[in-house]
Amino acid sequence: MAISAFISGLAGLSLSPDEAVFLRSSRPAGIILFARNIDHPDQVRKLIAEARHAIGTAVLVLVDQEGGRVQRLRPPHWRALPSGSDYAARAALDLDLAVAEAFAVSRLIAHDLKVLGINCNCTPVLDVPVPGAHAVIGSRALGANVATIIALGRAIADGHMAGGVLPVIKHIPGHGRALVDTHHELPTVTATEHDLAASDFAAFKALAHLPAAMTAHVVFSAIDATATASTSALVTQRIIREHIGFDGLLMSDDLSMQALHGSLGARAASVLAAGTDLALHCNGMISEMAEVAAAVPALTGAALARYERAVKVTSTALPFSMTAAEACLTRISATS
Repeated sequence: MAISAFISGLAGLSLSPDEAVFLRSSRPAGIILFARNIDHPDQVRKLIAEARHAIGTAVLVLVDQEGGRVQRLRPPHWRALPSGSDYAARAALDLDLAVAEAFAVSRLIAHDLKVLGINCNCTPVLDVPVPGAHAVIGSRALGANVATIIALGRAIADGHMAGGVLPVIKHIPGHGRALVDTHHELPTVTATEHDLAASDFAAFKALAHLPAAMTAHVVFSAIDATATASTSALVTQRIIREHIGFDGLLMSDDLSMQALHGSLGARAASVLAAGTDLALHCNGMISEMAEVAAAVPALTGAALARYERAVKVTSTALPFSMTAAEACLTRISATS
């Protein structure tokens, strides 16, 4: 039986009977975990196993474990992780060392995720911040220099893939200029396409070979003043697929964000109509989950092929020295 073109959140620490029925009937292509779903390692493993059993097949299990203030798995059961700005500070002193440390720590993160059953991390953040932009990106950014962001982003993605965890670059084609938080409002970016290509798009273009990306709920008025990037066929096809050259698995940012308007079903349909492969719904409200599921088709054709290519990343993990990786994390923590 086919899987469906959406990713679903879950309500709490254990799978409810209603959620089990929903997952069994709708068969999402993945689930995503948040702090409300996380208590201790055994509980997380059990929740994931229950969800996978209900869906009936191996799917993506996502989390936002960037580090810093966006870290769903936290102490005391999990490690405190550097923020993007911590890596950027290291890079300002020694870029090669910072790249090596970012790779090592990311390989360590991948190990910690895989032992729980999590096989996809929504990182690295490739957004290029500008002065005056909203702090929703802020310390999550890997610096303000495109070349540094590319180098660190590549290392973070490679470290995850070496550990068999799918990285998701975000927020394509760029969220760094947004003046408001898309969780609450719709940002409009008025920069010219030339300026966007030279900065915001450039970080994504350099890493367009990576297997998965998440779109931005941001209006780029110079390209399409009528729709967010995530719901714009023009932005998706002409900018993301053609100019940037990204041919990997493309998922939306959370449909629950207030930057979008209309019913949840309409939002899901609009991101898929624009050319996105998977609609992402995060809040775990089962009535909304059902509305999204009813609005999306089975995952087929080119979208399914991109999904299958992305999932292959999770099938193998290369050996690594946990001691050496932990030493890198300690050094970064000591100087942050």
